[in-house]
Amino acid sequence: MSLKKESPFDIQLHIATLNGDHDLIIKILDTGRVYVDCRDKEGTTPLILAAANGHLNCVKVLIDQGAKPAAKRNTGTTALFFAAQGGYLDIVESLINNGAPIDSISLDGARPLFIACQCGHENIVKELVARGADINAQMNDRATPLFIAAQNGHYHIVLHLLARGAHPDSRRIDGATPVWIAAQMGHEFIVALLLKAGAFVDSTRHDGATALFKASHKGHSATIVELLKYKPNLGILPNGESALHAAAFSGNLSVCRQLLCAGARINLKNQDGFTPRDIARQQGQDKVYDYLLQCEKSNRN
Repeated sequence: MSLKKESPFDIQLHIATLNGDHDLIIKILDTGRVYVDCRDKEGTTPLILAAANGHLNCVKVLIDQGAKPAAKRNTGTTALFFAAQGGYLDIVESLINNGAPIDSISLDGARPLFIACQCGHENIVKELVARGADINAQMNDRATPLFIAAQNGHYHIVLHLLARGAHPDSRRIDGATPVWIAAQMGHEFIVALLLKAGAFVDSTRHDGATALFKASHKGHSATIVELLKYKPNLGILPNGESALHAAAFSGNLSVCRQLLCAGARINLKNQDGFTPRDIARQQGQDKVYDYLLQCEKSNRN
């Protein structure tokens, strides 16, 4: 459905709202020549603008004048999405109190809770959850609020979601779990929290890589410490490699030491018949190659 072209009064109302000019908003609306939910080319209403820019007084006057809290932009996002993104708790509360749908869904499957988790606004997350937001809802790619909070390193939000019943092993469409993504990003405290909550240490993405494999490839030593406490698979993984192969490929000498101390087999061959030392040589990782060579010589003696 095509949008009606903005009138000069529509534009004036949008600008007044953007600037937080409460008195001018009332003056423009009192002319009777502008619709309170007039939209720009992106479907943005004045209420959405007010919420996005933290103008609580403008939010209140627009709602009093009949603005619809459920109105959506072309992307499917509502005023509550933008209030959650900005961390404006007072506006979040005002919108919900006036009927804003807590679990309104955008075109990509996101909801206000997802945005709050992404941005790290713990107070907003707690408010939305307390008001009934679905903590195990999924985006189109099946990422959950817990997954998003873990990905972005928001420890206290992860803790709160788990305490409220979030599933620790929920899988994104590519098979990645919260502990997998936290390990890839190097968020060791979140990895520890998720594993304590029962997350499976050896869950794999669809390409066969585990959390340990990704942490080893990225060189996240502190994360590897946490993963090793739960006895992850140090052998050949479904992707045909081992964590030690990943560390050798990236030249992470300290990680190679960690894995060997944990019991990784130095002469283990990958799906192509190469040992970690072979991989280090192929990738020009001379320090790792020399270290693994010395370890092999020591093992023979």
